[in-house]
Amino acid sequence: MWFANFFVAGSMTMVLPFISLYIESLGNFTEKYVQHWSGLTFAVTFVSAFIFSPIWGKVGDRYGRKKILMTSAFGMAVSILLIGFAQSVWQLFMLRFFMGFFAGFIPMSQAFISTQTPKEIAGRVLGTLQTGSITGSLFGPMLGGVLADTFGYADTFKWTSLTIFLSAILVIAAKEFRIEVKAGTKTHYTSKEVMQHIIRNPVLLTVLLISALVQVAHFSIQPILSLFVSELHGPANIAFYSGIAFSAAGLGNLLMSRKWGKIADQYGYIRILVILLFLAGIIYLPGAIVSNLWQLVAIRFVLGVAIGGIIPVRVAYIRQEAPLAMQGEVLGYNNSLRFLGNIIGPVFGGFVSGYLGFSAVFISTSALLIISGVILLISMHRHPKLAKHAA
Repeated sequence: MWFANFFVAGSMTMVLPFISLYIESLGNFTEKYVQHWSGLTFAVTFVSAFIFSPIWGKVGDRYGRKKILMTSAFGMAVSILLIGFAQSVWQLFMLRFFMGFFAGFIPMSQAFISTQTPKEIAGRVLGTLQTGSITGSLFGPMLGGVLADTFGYADTFKWTSLTIFLSAILVIAAKEFRIEVKAGTKTHYTSKEVMQHIIRNPVLLTVLLISALVQVAHFSIQPILSLFVSELHGPANIAFYSGIAFSAAGLGNLLMSRKWGKIADQYGYIRILVILLFLAGIIYLPGAIVSNLWQLVAIRFVLGVAIGGIIPVRVAYIRQEAPLAMQGEVLGYNNSLRFLGNIIGPVFGGFVSGYLGFSAVFISTSALLIISGVILLISMHRHPKLAKHAA
């Protein structure tokens, strides 16, 4: 699964840095038009993903997650292959929407591994798994930039689909293990029972809702990052330098993801999550005043160090608080809320940058992360028993 995540993340991030540049190549458009459609095209994948994620989670709880992961990989591969043949912005938009039905391979693989992992080492194991997707994300943007500059945007999409087919083959070869359920433990929950469990645990509910806010913050800069790099560095080899800017966060993420998971296993998931949210919010702020590309790269590297632990720590906390037989569905709701943030973030970033400039995106992103930290801190103090560490 580590290698499958590596190939999927690498493939997806190969093309992310130049979505906006691909739109520019499809016609003679104004800068504002490109920025707005970059946000919409980037976000529409997550509309369909938002709808289907809890459904995939529930089906996985009942029938196992391996078949869902195979379906996801094959569906994404076909979608990306077809994107390489898009002739208009509208076709690109619709294909990105279709792709969302199969999106979420990496979050689903986290659920796949999480439910096979003992609670006391969940943070470390999920952090290790995340290094697979991070490593792929690290190499993907730079490789994608080189391919795009060499062969063009459309051909890069076509080549990218092949590596996702490879991920599907790796999943076919994987074996699904299950932790033995104690005698008398409930083996099936209705959706109503799952929702009641979430609502009765205010800290768990807060963690799930913050998933959306974190993704709004993280994805607000993604679709317009290549345009910002172009403004800072100029048009020469823009896809390659956009890839470096994307990859910088991945490098910081790679260095600390497993470490944050291990620290959270020891000191408590909620406590570490609050610290990470505040750190990420503070680090994002200087992005508003950068004057050259390498300052931006440095900030994204440090951001990666801080933000690298948020996903594995969050999933490990859910693993701790949700009974095994409902974990897939709870993680499905978590993924769905993440996708909701992925929908809002790019549109938000595209419109803010279009009307207020790139600096405003960094300021608003910083504020959202700090607000998320404050909300979780308040929830932790109001319900200390629910936020306790239970290894």
